[in-house]
Amino acid sequence: MKIYTRAGDEGETGLYRGGRIPKDSPRIAAYGTIDELNSVLGWVRSLGIDADSDALLARIQHDLFIIGADLSTPVEAVKPGDQVMRLAYGAESFLEAAIDRLDELLEPLRRFILPGGSEPAAALHVARTICRRAERDVVALARKENVNPIIVIYLNRLSDFLFTLAREMNRQAGRPDVPWESRESRG
Repeated sequence: MKIYTRAGDEGETGLYRGGRIPKDSPRIAAYGTIDELNSVLGWVRSLGIDADSDALLARIQHDLFIIGADLSTPVEAVKPGDQVMRLAYGAESFLEAAIDRLDELLEPLRRFILPGGSEPAAALHVARTICRRAERDVVALARKENVNPIIVIYLNRLSDFLFTLAREMNRQAGRPDVPWESRESRG
């Protein structure tokens, strides 16, 4: 199978069961940002993180692939009997459980923190911001077209998880969170 098809050379791309649409459409932006997030999580996993965190991120990468497939299949294009990948109701529950487990290991937050610290933590903060953009893209798409509502819930919870995991990466590295200081407190 060839990697290039030339089918997108005119600025359009194909959806699963949805025909062709412009590459700058809100739907393509939404699942393109999901793909970007998935790629950054692959980078985070390459940074030598612990096995438990790696397993969680691997599961998330698979979920993000399902989300991309879900977004690339317009609800109205599906016919009875079509087998379509959709993110399942409650898919975010494992993220909530992971956040709760990690919170038990971390010092309670008393101040805002700046992105940074160890390399895995900094990369997770980048992933968190991409996740927030993906969430905004999906919300914008959902204002115009039917979208699986579980996706927004999952992305909202995922950004919280990535923030918490970044803090955990700093804890594992023996690096404190970087507190935000107002101008007044900095002098």
